[in-house]
Order: sequence, then structure tokens, then C-alpha cells
Amino acid sequence: MRKPTVAAIALMLSPMALVPFAAAAQDLPPPLAGLDAQVESVREAFKVPGIAVAVVKDGEVVYAGGWGQREVGRPEAVDADTLFSIASITKAFTSASLSILADEGKLKMDDRVIDHLPWFRMDDAYITREMRIRDLLVHRSGLGLGAGDLLFWPPSDYSTRDVVERLANVPISGGFRDRYAYDNVLYAVAQLVIEEASGQAYADFVRERLFTPVGMAATRIDSKALRPTDTNVATGHARAGFTGDPEPVPAMSWSNNTAAGGIYSSVNDMAKWMRVQLDGGVLEGEGEGAKRLFSAKRHEAMWSLVTPIPIREPAVPELAATKPNFAGYGEAWSLSDYRGRRLVWHTGGWPGMVSRLTLVPELDLGVVVLTNQEVGAAFNAITLHVLDAYLEAPATDWVAAYSAALAKGSDRAEEDWKKHVAARDASSQPSLPLRGYAATYRDRWYGDVVVAEGRKGLEMRFTRTPQLVGDLEHWQHDSFIVRWRDRTLNADAFVSFRLDHDGKVQEATMEAVSPLTDFSFDFHDLLLKPVKK
Repeated sequence: MRKPTVAAIALMLSPMALVPFAAAAQDLPPPLAGLDAQVESVREAFKVPGIAVAVVKDGEVVYAGGWGQREVGRPEAVDADTLFSIASITKAFTSASLSILADEGKLKMDDRVIDHLPWFRMDDAYITREMRIRDLLVHRSGLGLGAGDLLFWPPSDYSTRDVVERLANVPISGGFRDRYAYDNVLYAVAQLVIEEASGQAYADFVRERLFTPVGMAATRIDSKALRPTDTNVATGHARAGFTGDPEPVPAMSWSNNTAAGGIYSSVNDMAKWMRVQLDGGVLEGEGEGAKRLFSAKRHEAMWSLVTPIPIREPAVPELAATKPNFAGYGEAWSLSDYRGRRLVWHTGGWPGMVSRLTLVPELDLGVVVLTNQEVGAAFNAITLHVLDAYLEAPATDWVAAYSAALAKGSDRAEEDWKKHVAARDASSQPSLPLRGYAATYRDRWYGDVVVAEGRKGLEMRFTRTPQLVGDLEHWQHDSFIVRWRDRTLNADAFVSFRLDHDGKVQEATMEAVSPLTDFSFDFHDLLLKPVKK
């Protein structure tokens, strides 16, 4: 699944009429008096059909409610019980599962992965031997950003075991424990470690050992686990081609890497999870006799910085206050500060849905924002509004600030496209007739990709990923652009064929056309070679 945010996927701002739905009737505490107006402003500015928010303060849920629609064009309203994909916020549940097993002595976080999965391999013998369970959680393995995500994003028919076995051929792009680079694929490894150590399927373990004791009765481990009675479920939305109004996207399941981002939950249930986290893992009671989900030692470790993250300047001056003094990643938690207060947080990105959960331990404060449109600016503007209210910070127009950032990103994407157009030799022709490019191509980690002649020209099909079917449009010379038929993917890519001295295709490479394309479409890591007949 994606990096904690996918804000870049929807930088274009265009008007869309939204039916106004008020938040659930509830008295708001004084710090949250402006929340309703803030959320409605966010919905209008960023074209978000539906938003749900919960705030926990001093051990109590002070607000949980929703605004807007579960799906555009339908009357059903979002409320505190509406289920959304929480995407990468799932990772903290995977980390907590490993912590429970560590508390029980069934594993140690410093165990080698090969001690539990002897067949595990990376594309480097040293990394294979030295990879520890903790390393699976902290994004410093040497894999590149989002490497291997095409094995399960969009949904593929690979099993979890298939995904992890194919990791042996995913290219390494950095040094082991050398730098931060967000990944999802290693959480599939963590999923199998949990299953091996517990003797249970990951889904069963998480339901029994986390959801049940925390009281998250409505939370589901994956969209495939949604029941016929689960009718209060949000639909994801995206803006095809980064323009136009949000439209519903196909439902998605990560059953082959649930541990990275599969969970569906509501703000009511996530409020319970925030309370347990803020209480240090305590479920009930106090002191030594308290009933715990995991030990205080493990809780501290999960919230301890392992991998530093470079601090960059905010995209626009209006976001200056968001620049942290420190930033890093713990065991499935992002760690930084805001206005001098430590934050423990995570974001989630899913086709059509993005979210953020933020804890401020010093204030015993937690806020979760779930949305059904692919624009991270929405959850950020709401989260910072709530934090500012409790920090008694100066009023900031976060909607305007994030609008400026999105506009700047959109402008950069437009300039990038103009450079491609300027460099294009539009009069050039392919070196070969179209049938000369048609073949089955094989990448050593993804598998087979078919290029075939169709009624309108060349077509491309990723054989293990039903959603990745597209039409090849000639760009210049031996380069094409694949336009995916599902336009909500927003992931069109250049496809460049390299010919040998006899004029036959030797290999093909790919690269996303737009810098706004989500990094989980890691086309650039593919090296496609024709399969010899």
C-alpha cells in the first residue's frame, strides 16, 4: 500500500457540488466549536464526498461523527459508524501483533527473519541473513520507495507466500539500514512471521487478540471480510486523470498483504484504539494489576524512533508551522513534533480513500480523520485544526494553506508534462510494425506482461493484475504511453522498447508519466524481456 499519504494523487482543484450533510447531532466541547465549519470548508475546497472524525481527550471520546455522503449521488450519510479503509494505519496493528507475540516469548524483535521463515530471501545475501523482525517494520531495508508494490497493488492473484517469495528478485536500491524508504512488501513478510509464530491466520489473530479485547466489534480485517449486514460502508472516490469530479473507484482487497493496509474501520472503533494507545496498552485497571494488550516495554519500543527521516522545507510558506524539529519512524508509527509537542501518528492511502490518525501523548489527545477521496490535504487541514484548538495556537487557515500547496504541486506536474512534450519528436514513427512489439514479456520479480495487437492497436495486460489493462499510444520512436482503461488509476506510463542490432525487441522499461502518480505503481523497477518461444 502506499506511503502514509497520497495527497499528490489529487492536486487539481475544480468545482463540484456537494450535498450538505450536517455532522451528527452532538454537543461539541469548547475547543471543537469550529469543527463543523472547518470540515465543511474542507469538503468544499478539496471535493471530498464524505468525512468522519473522532477526537479522544483525557481518556474520553469527546467527539465522533460524520459529514457528507458515503457515495456521490446517493443519499446515505457518513456517520461515526461508517466503515472506511484505514489503509497503512493497519501497520500499527501488525506491529502490535508482533509485540504481543514478543511478550509471550514466541519471538524476539531482534530475531532473524530466517529463524522463523527459513526460505525467506532478499536480492542480497547479506540483507537476507541480517534482516531482523524489527527491520520489517521500519523502512530501512535497502528497498526503494514502494518497491514490490505491483505484486499486490492494484489487486493481484498472487498469494501472500507468492508475494514474499518474489521479494527475492525485487531490486535493492540502497544500503541495508542506510536510509528511510517507505515500503509495503515487508509487511507481507511480517504477516507470515505472525502466522508462523502464533499458529493462526493473520486475520484470526488480529480479530481475537486486538479487535475483540479493544472492543472494535465493527472493524473488519479486509474488504472481503465485510458481511452482508455491513451496509454502512464508504465508497472510495478518485478524479480520473487528476481532473474532473470525484467518481467511485472499484473496490479493492489486499488479502495477499493485509498486514500492510487491509483493515476497514469506523471512527467509533478507531477512538477505542486511540484510547488504548494513549493509555500505553492498558485495557482496564491500573498499576501492576492492569489488564494489558501489550507490555509497557513493547509500547515504548513501538513509539521509539528507529529510522530518521530527513526534514524538508514545507511546500509553501503557508505551511511553515508544520515543519518539525525531528522526524523519524518507529515500529509502524511516524514520529515527529508539532508546535513543540511530540506527535505519534500515521496516514493511510487506498484507492479512493485516505486517512490520518494522530496522537499527542503530552496532551492525552488523539484525532482520527477518515475520508473517501484521494486528497491528503483534507485530513491534514482537519487534524491541524483540532491540534491547534487544544494547543491554543494562533488561528491558521489550513484550507488556504493546503490549497496553495496543492496548486503548486499541480503547476509542477504541468511543467513536467510540458517538458516531455517539448522533447518529443512527434513526427517520428516506430522502428517496427506494431506486431513487432507484440510478445509476452517477463520481469523476474513481477512475472508476465503481455503486449498484443488489438482492434485499435497495441494493448498491454499485466497477467496477474486484472485491473492493469491498457492501450498503447505511440509517443515517439520506440516509446509508447500505456493508457489504462480504468481511468481512476491515474497511473499512465511510458513504455520504451529497446531493439538489438537485428531490429528485434531486446527489452522494455516503464515509468509513470505524471509525478502525481502514486509511488506504489513501481513501474520503474520492471525490466521486461521477451519470453523466447
